[in-house]
Amino acid sequence: MKAQIEKIPSCTIAYMRQTGPYGVENAQLMEKFKGWVKANNLFTDQSILLGIAQDNPAFVTPENCRYDACLIVPDDYRVNIDEIKLGSVRGGRYAVFKINHTVEAVQKAWGEVFLELENQGFRLDETRPILERYTVELVNNHTCEICIPIK
Repeated sequence: MKAQIEKIPSCTIAYMRQTGPYGVENAQLMEKFKGWVKANNLFTDQSILLGIAQDNPAFVTPENCRYDACLIVPDDYRVNIDEIKLGSVRGGRYAVFKINHTVEAVQKAWGEVFLELENQGFRLDETRPILERYTVELVNNHTCEICIPIK
């Protein structure tokens, strides 16, 4: 598993949040969010969806862990529904791992990416979130990317 290094730009996101243990509820939230994206005609070939686990469960109790299902939107985008919030993701250098989009592959990747970063001589930048990135092309090929912020 080799990382590609990429400079990801800062961006504005529209998102829905789920608070609680990471797991099945994250996937359910993403499906609900994708329904909103499609219903609002925001899903195009250029759309980029993100899944952001905001908290490290090693330090935050499961019931307080936050997961955001996100869509990158133009900086001037406005929402008119309380369930959708606007935020931003700070850009920078990321190690990007392309993986199969299956439960097993994602779980395996989470167990390997940090060791691989260390093996490649990179350090995690804990000031920025780890991103799961989904483009139409990736989804159509049953893959996704885990983007780890690096110093």
